[in-house]
Amino acid sequence: MGAHRFVVVEGELAIVRLGPDDPVPGWAAGRGFVSVTRTPQELSIVGPVEWVPAGVPSEAGWIALRLVGPFPFDQVGVLASIVGPLAGASISVFAISTFDTDYVLIKSTSLAGAIAALTRAGHVQEKGP
Repeated sequence: MGAHRFVVVEGELAIVRLGPDDPVPGWAAGRGFVSVTRTPQELSIVGPVEWVPAGVPSEAGWIALRLVGPFPFDQVGVLASIVGPLAGASISVFAISTFDTDYVLIKSTSLAGAIAALTRAGHVQEKGP
C-alpha cells in the first residue's frame, strides 16, 4: 500500500445530522473545509464548529487529516493504509473522499496518538495549508 503524506487541517470541525429532506442550510455554504452528503436516510454536513447554530444535532471536537494527493481512481488501498494503523491504535475515524484525495477525521483528543500511529506505519506528516 505504501507510505503516504498527510497534513493536519487547521480548525475544529463538527459533524451535523439533519433530515433527508432538509435543505442545505446557508451556514454550510461558507469557504473552508465543508462536506455535504445527502442520502435517503440523512443530510450530513461537516464544517467548522463555529458555524453550527445551537440546537442543531451535531458532534463537535473533530480534526481533519488531509492525505496529500491527488490519487488516481485506480490506486488501491490508500484509505486502508491510513485507517488500519488508526484502528490498531483504537482511534475511530470519519472518512470523507473528494475527487483528488481523502480526509480522515479523528477526535481532537486522539490527535497525538493518531500522528504517532501513522508515523510508526511509515506515513509522513507535512506542514501545509
